[in-house]
Amino acid sequence: MPKHLLAFFLLLIGSQTFPQGFTTDFDKVLKERDTAAQLQLLHNWQKANPNDAELFIAYFNYYFFASRREVIALTDSTNGLQSLEVKDSAGLNTVGYLAEDIDFDSTLLQKGFQYIDSGINTWPARLDMRFGKIYVLGQLENYEAFTNEILKTIETSNQLKNKWSWKNNKPVEDAERFLLSTIQEYVVQLYDAGDDQLHRMRRIAQAVLKYYPRHVESLSNLAITYGLQGDYDRALDALLKAEKIMPRDVIVLNNIANMYERKGDKLNAIRYFELTAKHGDKDAKDAAVKKLKELKN
Repeated sequence: MPKHLLAFFLLLIGSQTFPQGFTTDFDKVLKERDTAAQLQLLHNWQKANPNDAELFIAYFNYYFFASRREVIALTDSTNGLQSLEVKDSAGLNTVGYLAEDIDFDSTLLQKGFQYIDSGINTWPARLDMRFGKIYVLGQLENYEAFTNEILKTIETSNQLKNKWSWKNNKPVEDAERFLLSTIQEYVVQLYDAGDDQLHRMRRIAQAVLKYYPRHVESLSNLAITYGLQGDYDRALDALLKAEKIMPRDVIVLNNIANMYERKGDKLNAIRYFELTAKHGDKDAKDAAVKKLKELKN
């Protein structure tokens, strides 16, 4: 469970006021943490306009916040958070750290997901609903559901030909770029979660490349999943495709060099570290030059 959760997703609550003022009023009582007022407002809103897209999002927010429980947990590390060190009975050795943690009421959380799923079914082109659900699944570290929702979004984007909308049903500008850049952030989140997420990263990369075969970031992601598992030939196959699309991309060139080095192909490793040094900034050049000295010696 994540150690802390920042106030999530108020950005999903539209700033434009519904005629009865439900959106603005809910935003206000949500920030005030007045749960009784929130629930009453939601009931009134549902009676007035049961299929309002912002209503589904408001219910999702309500149940998400209602489900959160702050607890004190004993952990084996600080994880960068403020915590209290706990010593053994002799006062000599550290046995753990007491820190605030967040737990969730699964029943309330499930109600929230039911509302956002209903919203997605009613408003399939509302990308903010989908990204909102994915965001929460990521915060919950439910990475299988997180990945499946990303895959559904990729498939739906193809069906919609990237004609997405956002809050207040406004069209998303440059929707393809926005979709792919956000998915890349989710892939980075999986990467940061550890090596056991490689198969999920690969599934996402393959799904993106099915519809966007020239997406260099996904080719690089695919290569990473193979390279970290020692399959350097498949990693290089993806990276060399990426190089053809963006021949001066320093990250791609450096990754190719590293894959050749790991494979034991010194000549090609030298060749690509030289290209990295040629096209990279100072940091990339310095790192490549250091590698070249090691390889040539």
